[in-house]
Amino acid sequence: MMEFTDSRLNHSLNVARKMKEIVQNNPDLFTCKPEEVFYLGIVHDIAYEFVEDPISHENKGGELLKALDFKYWKEVYYHGDPDAEYSSLELMLLNYADLITGPNGENWTISERVGDIANRYGESSIQYIKAKRLSEIIIHDFVSIIKM
Repeated sequence: MMEFTDSRLNHSLNVARKMKEIVQNNPDLFTCKPEEVFYLGIVHDIAYEFVEDPISHENKGGELLKALDFKYWKEVYYHGDPDAEYSSLELMLLNYADLITGPNGENWTISERVGDIANRYGESSIQYIKAKRLSEIIIHDFVSIIKM
């Protein structure tokens, strides 16, 4: 069984802070409240506590949060998936904040984060392949429309 470690908590906390800041800096773009996306950022990786395979943490987390009627359960369920059948501005925001936050909560560029994923899991891993494709989508469709 995996765990929601202290480093993952730092990662989630900083993802949440970045999401809140971006929403505050872009009030004309987002309809959600800063505190809503802060909660979303905090819980986006919560299922690491309940899974053995890290690949399944997104879906498991979304399922857990759906059962609790969490408003943004779909964002958790589909985060990190470049081929998601669901899309929202909040999902793009979560994916972006996740891609600029290192595994211990560090501020990283998207390139640094994708490179770290390649180093940790290998360039043939599903984690790297998905992160690389997702980073291209985020850079193309999201980064240019937000103010930091």
